[in-house]
Amino acid sequence: MSGLNGRRILVVEDEALIAMLVEDALLEAGAHVLGPAATVEEAMALFDSEHPEAAVLDINLAGQASIPVADRLVAHAIPFVVATGYGAAGLPERHRNVPVLAKPYDPHDLIAALERVCR
Repeated sequence: MSGLNGRRILVVEDEALIAMLVEDALLEAGAHVLGPAATVEEAMALFDSEHPEAAVLDINLAGQASIPVADRLVAHAIPFVVATGYGAAGLPERHRNVPVLAKPYDPHDLIAALERVCR
């Protein structure tokens, strides 16, 4: 059984195909998927209404930085994984300790990274 079983995971991803792959992997791991949110505004609304336990966060949402979402997650001590094509270089210094998965990534690597941060 996965360490994500029953956990509420916020997915913040603007690319529909990637969002579907992430959602499928999370559902297969037993997680409850919140989203996907394709904008910072959607992510913040889901955060406020659904109270996630962890998150998968793309940093670049159609040219809009999702750093405000990362800041909110940190402020509420909610673990998250960054999944991005920009690597850690796209993160501000205050978020450099967050696990980063470089796109393209294997869905199993995503699940493993989330399980680690959710311990």
